[in-house]
Amino acid sequence: MAEIVPIVSEALQQTIRQLLPSQNGFGDDLQAMNVIVPIIDLTPSAEGSSLGTSLQQAWDYGISTASASNSTAVLVNTSGFWKVSLAGTLGTKQTVEVTASLTISDGITPKNLVSFREGSTNVSANEGMRPFSWEGIVFLDSGESISLVSNDVYATMDASARQVASVTGVLQVPLNFIAQ
Repeated sequence: MAEIVPIVSEALQQTIRQLLPSQNGFGDDLQAMNVIVPIIDLTPSAEGSSLGTSLQQAWDYGISTASASNSTAVLVNTSGFWKVSLAGTLGTKQTVEVTASLTISDGITPKNLVSFREGSTNVSANEGMRPFSWEGIVFLDSGESISLVSNDVYATMDASARQVASVTGVLQVPLNFIAQ
């Protein structure tokens, strides 16, 4: 015989009110039943037709690319979530600190997302090149951009970016992907 038992937990009730605001103020306390009720999930996720995160974020032909050496290059200036991959090399120089940075800017103030530095040295210039790399997901709001900034020819950078979600969080599948 089915037995219904009230659950007295303010924490659970608060969670229900937060997750289901339309239910706030309706019904009694939470209740549990000792009968197993099967639930069938008919969403696309349950049937396996949606892409997993690693496949949804796969690199494709629609990527944006940029390179910089003793220059600044804009990689992306469209709002949304972007998967960014950066690689480069830094060399030493006698009188100048060599830097390579990936920056985000609102058009007025750039901020470093990641920065690599090679200090000046008393030995001859370019005694060796040190590789570096970085990969991450970056959110751009309207009017913001991601740029590569190199202060010297001994700081070279190459980057690729692919939009993985819109500014509202709608996931972007790889270019020309068609679900079966």
